[in-house]
Amino acid sequence: MKFFILSKSNILIFVLAAALVFVPILILKPQSTVETITAEENAAAEEMDYFDDDGAIVNIPLSEPKYIKWVEFNPTAEIMKRAIDEDVKSQKEPVKINYIEVLSYLGAKYGGTFTRYKSSDMTNLIKKLKEGHTIGELTENMKYYNYYHEAYSAVLAEFVGTYKIKNKQGEWVENYGLKAFSPIAEGYGYSHFDDFGASRTYGYARQHLGNDMLGSVGTPIVAVESGVVEELGWNQYGGWRIGIRSFDKKRYYYYAHLRKDAPYNKTIVKGGAVKAGDVIGYLGMTGYSVKENVNNIKTPHLHIGLQLIFDESQKDGINQIWIDMYQITRLLDSHRSTVYRDPDSKDFFRQYEFVEE
Repeated sequence: MKFFILSKSNILIFVLAAALVFVPILILKPQSTVETITAEENAAAEEMDYFDDDGAIVNIPLSEPKYIKWVEFNPTAEIMKRAIDEDVKSQKEPVKINYIEVLSYLGAKYGGTFTRYKSSDMTNLIKKLKEGHTIGELTENMKYYNYYHEAYSAVLAEFVGTYKIKNKQGEWVENYGLKAFSPIAEGYGYSHFDDFGASRTYGYARQHLGNDMLGSVGTPIVAVESGVVEELGWNQYGGWRIGIRSFDKKRYYYYAHLRKDAPYNKTIVKGGAVKAGDVIGYLGMTGYSVKENVNNIKTPHLHIGLQLIFDESQKDGINQIWIDMYQITRLLDSHRSTVYRDPDSKDFFRQYEFVEE
């Protein structure tokens, strides 16, 4: 029997060789990594697979980009309306109130749970702001204010501002206030309830990621916000649908189950721009079919969804963020677009021209 005696130099070589084999495995081959975003409320982690189908290591970034991966937006329509009213009223006063800052302050104060809301909290905040305190001073010790401000800005950034609209006399009138529109045109009835998260089973078990607004077939549907038409056509789940991306690319509005045979306003084209309040299509009951132009939805309704996009990978990826639109559509019910029917084209159009500033 032969024995091999390792010298110190051989031992050193052996250790170094082993390190070259195993250390990369230990360092470079975790099955997943967890990235934690600053706010605890946004701590939902995203797994990242570093290996291809053959087990080879692929494209390991030195540092992962940080962006918001989860948002729960639940201030009520009444809370949002009061914050907006305070903003609008303050435009003629020395101290301007920003409605998103107000809502973000309350979101940080309540940990995003507006069931704890007290009107006195908003009153006291606005009082301090009017006394000369800055929002920076008042949120200095709020660890997650910046998170809520970024999240709520992504939802509401273009809902309020300055715009011009033609009145009945054909004159341009400048306004400051709510400039986003209800998706249901003025003069048309609808009903809805908070059905976000309800179960759906067609195709596969999943959650309902929108707000269903029940109405009559042919009801004119208008753009909530100005933007670019990114999707147009048939989808077996949404039937005839339209996807509109806001100009700042933070919001993607999804309008589904549009009317059979004539789902869209004829001016709508993929890649084209639309203004808030423009008629984009007509309420229907299409969808739940691999075959195009089929009514397989039992009750006529508009499905309106709102996706938030902080990073382009979220648009069509597995880490999508869809928020509850119910309170938002309740808020927007007070601002509905007046429309008329063109006798030649048979299409509906907005009555009063609108320009944002």
